[in-house]
Amino acid sequence: MEKSTEEKIQQLQMIEQGMQNFLAQKQQLQSQLIEIESAIKELGTSETAFKIVGNIMVSAKKEDLLKDLNSKKELIELRIKSVEKQESKMKEKASAMQSEVMEKLNPKK
Repeated sequence: MEKSTEEKIQQLQMIEQGMQNFLAQKQQLQSQLIEIESAIKELGTSETAFKIVGNIMVSAKKEDLLKDLNSKKELIELRIKSVEKQESKMKEKASAMQSEVMEKLNPKK
């Protein structure tokens, strides 16, 4: 096997690890998004609102909490889109590299 082919296989393995990292990051962000959406829904049905600051819970204005949660939600949605774009680019790169490797390993006769 050629040295360049071996290097491409190593690069493919690194890309696979990167994809796994993106997947874990995306899952974590989606989990945070679900929590925030749940909190927004609860705030809509409650009359009083509280916020945890350090180790204590303090009364807070419902509007301020909603504003804060909605801005966090937007930020997380943007981060998810960013991770998805990076993931997509990495998939394309991996696919192209995989085709090259397969071509070199199985040359047409």
